[in-house]
Amino acid sequence: MHTDTRTLPDNTLIEGDLCIIGAGAAGISMALDWLGRPEKVVLLEGGGFEYEEAIQDSYDGPGSGQKYYPLKASRLHYFGGTTGHWAGMCSPFDAIDFRARPWVPHSGWPIDKSALDPYYKKAHSPLQLGPYPYDFDFWRQELPNAKALPLDPGVVSNKMWQYSEARFGPLYRDTLANAHNIALYTHAKVVELVANETVTQLKEVRLQMLDGKTHRVRARQFVLACGAIQNARLLLASNQQAAAGLGNAHDLVGRYFQEHLEIASAECWFFKPQPMSLYTYTWRKTRASAELALAEQIQERHQILNGTVSFTPLPIGKYRTPKMQSYQDKDPRKAWQNMNDQWQKTLKKAAEVENGPVQWAYQLNTRIEQAPNPESRVTLESERDAFGLPRAKLHWALTALDKRSIRTLYEILGQQLGIQGLGRIRLNDWLRDEKDTGFPDSTNAGWHHMGTTRMHEDPKKGVVDANCKVHGLHNLYVAGSACYPTSGAPNPTLTLVALSLRLSEYLKKGC
Repeated sequence: MHTDTRTLPDNTLIEGDLCIIGAGAAGISMALDWLGRPEKVVLLEGGGFEYEEAIQDSYDGPGSGQKYYPLKASRLHYFGGTTGHWAGMCSPFDAIDFRARPWVPHSGWPIDKSALDPYYKKAHSPLQLGPYPYDFDFWRQELPNAKALPLDPGVVSNKMWQYSEARFGPLYRDTLANAHNIALYTHAKVVELVANETVTQLKEVRLQMLDGKTHRVRARQFVLACGAIQNARLLLASNQQAAAGLGNAHDLVGRYFQEHLEIASAECWFFKPQPMSLYTYTWRKTRASAELALAEQIQERHQILNGTVSFTPLPIGKYRTPKMQSYQDKDPRKAWQNMNDQWQKTLKKAAEVENGPVQWAYQLNTRIEQAPNPESRVTLESERDAFGLPRAKLHWALTALDKRSIRTLYEILGQQLGIQGLGRIRLNDWLRDEKDTGFPDSTNAGWHHMGTTRMHEDPKKGVVDANCKVHGLHNLYVAGSACYPTSGAPNPTLTLVALSLRLSEYLKKGC
């Protein structure tokens, strides 16, 4: 059942068994998992089914530190969330990503990869992906011409990706709107989480309409599924009963914001043409492809972060404008168009480059986890949006480990190419000075918000426990990548859906 909350009488009380706040990848995946059950699920979406400027403006806010995209344009505020324009890249985290690594401060999850494996497989259904295996040996049999570069597998491996075309908005709108046990409310902007008198559990959430009307939602269990920045924003802004915000007794809400660094880092010049179809991605045509990654024992030996390397033909790479420069309009539609226009110009220029050895050369692009950093964080501004909610501010802060890891990754890859007689690697200028720990303003990020309500069994080290329950609040949970203690190398969507489905199963046991 679907209701536009704007049509309800003022101060309507909405009740259910489970309330999911946010209808993006995490929230919709959980709602789908409850289809046909006897419990009533209330699914709240702050926007409608299409883009609305007045709603999107709520995501606007300032930034500081390392240059970042406009916050207003970094997420989509309507049903389906940012799956409305995602690239569909999916790959599971590696086992090492879940472990406490002595050389990575604040690393370690309270669960290991085996705890997520059944849910990774289950996540393939809402994401409309193929078979769950992600090992290269499996895909070598599935893909034509999937020939890997002849590198030592004990040093360099092939990290596999699958590609989803699932746009959750149009894909699941009718299913959820017509489900007998799902009460979908659009234009249901949550502005406050209200706890009981002892601040030990959530009592209700308060909704605010642009016309001034307010509503309340009560449920036995509540799940925040608004994304890493907005989850932290809501917890911090709910400060009438707890001055620092709910779940923030130890000043951890909003801290450890993480992104994926996606940046052109080097050039690879092969001595002769190599079979590269395995490493080639074509939009809407590629089932799976690979990027190069370092084996776990190599990461441990060199004490670096986990990352991958992708190949872009050098003529394209040379002319391509960094996303951090082309995606700077606050309107996400205009920013997306600017980025695509730049891409078309790049392809045109690259086509004019003469043939010859340049066809054997590639720009090497890094995709790497960000080291957890408590100073990289989301806070609140004094300015409020049209709903009366304090705006979020992002301070994105990188560390020396981030840069050293990228440089070391290419030093090792260059050595391996040389050993095999394949070619040579040339570092980009920004990586050459080992004493320089900074990053250029052109450093891209993946629009991957993670870590602001990190998972840890100790309330002094994390906001949620191993089951994603907010410490100190018996019925409030957080879904999605906000819970990540570390960010891994892959795009976060597959893992956030898997983690949300794990949470969903846990909540079913308590109903």
